[in-house]
Amino acid sequence: MARTVFVETYGCQMNEADSEMMAGLLRHRGFSVAQSADEADVVLLNTCAVRERAEERIFGRLGWLKSMKAARPGMILGVTGCMAERMRDELVARAPYVDLVVGPDAYRRLPDLIDKARDVDDDPLIDVRLDRNETYQGVQVERAPGVSGWVTVMRGCDKFCTFCIVPFVRGRERSLPPEEVVAEVTAMAAAGFKEVTLLGQTVSSYYERGRDFADLLRAVSTVDGIARIRYTSPYPNDFSDRLLDALASLPKVGAYVHLPVQSGSTRILKDMRRGYTAEGYRALVARLRDRLPGHALSTDIIVGYPGETDADFHETLALVSDLRFDSAFMFAYSERDGTQAARTRPDDVPDAVKGERLQKVIALQESISKEKYAAMIGREVELLLSGRSKKNEACFIGRTSCFKTTVLAPGPYAAGDLVRARVTDATSHTLFAEAI
Repeated sequence: MARTVFVETYGCQMNEADSEMMAGLLRHRGFSVAQSADEADVVLLNTCAVRERAEERIFGRLGWLKSMKAARPGMILGVTGCMAERMRDELVARAPYVDLVVGPDAYRRLPDLIDKARDVDDDPLIDVRLDRNETYQGVQVERAPGVSGWVTVMRGCDKFCTFCIVPFVRGRERSLPPEEVVAEVTAMAAAGFKEVTLLGQTVSSYYERGRDFADLLRAVSTVDGIARIRYTSPYPNDFSDRLLDALASLPKVGAYVHLPVQSGSTRILKDMRRGYTAEGYRALVARLRDRLPGHALSTDIIVGYPGETDADFHETLALVSDLRFDSAFMFAYSERDGTQAARTRPDDVPDAVKGERLQKVIALQESISKEKYAAMIGREVELLLSGRSKKNEACFIGRTSCFKTTVLAPGPYAAGDLVRARVTDATSHTLFAEAI
């Protein structure tokens, strides 16, 4: 019988990395990896549970795959990841034709579950047990060739912010041994990768055998062949002076920090259980910019959190205006079943007010981003090229060390090249440059 699998990924980079790991586990057990659902006899949707819209998108996709499954007897359909962990009962009720429901800590058992599902015709197989010791150490990852890749260095989260479902679907924090991370990055360099992103739900919380995230960055920086190192996402409370010192001394680490703030109101931050004040966050940004003057800074912002007043929202606007982020991911609050906020706080900000606030903060950030990008015109940058531009095949796409997407004028380049260039033009999201 054919053993061909297709993994379709939704959500964050962590899910992308998990899909590569699942593909590696299955390849090791004799499966081949298909390029589309049409070519596979096992289709797995690796899912996200952070926002309701993502979950409804999965149910829509499952409805489409239902007809494919009916037309292909023997096809196995599975749901993996955070949504499987959070909504296993609802998944079974709304999509009873699903054969597998597998949580983020059960991937080692996935090949056996697939084999068992071939022999079971009625109820789906469910394995969503969380394991606080599972780091997937030693698993061979199946990566498509490329310039940039990911390594998950820690899993889970211990922060328990009131609005976030992640600790409940990914379990508690645990870190991969640093020598395992270095070995993985070394293998990536040997395979031709030029850039690696170190992943963790709160990656600056990394700690294993007396070594913290600053130590890990120093160790990874010694790997020959890797030109650039990135990481996401650090947590403000764990962003120590020791980490700042490491970032200042490691030229391979990209000059970019994504530092989620969520709100500019100390009252709201306290209710969110973020563990810092707006004043504390501002002080951290001041330290960061003093120590790392060339670094770009981005953030996450939620508007419309339960109880957010106009005054609270204007504190967020003031923080965005004062700190002038290079970019931001901005969202209206969406209640997630199972979180503390959903259990104890009414979702009392009207949708229309959430929408107005979101548009205001987006407009403010867009104006700042436009100014930030325009200020790059005339500067010399180093670009790591990822490939050709889709809009103009003669041009190349790359990123600066400060993580700004850049279109490079035509030249004799290839993906993976490092090119010195001068910025000639800019929009609020893209730079344009010519090689020096």
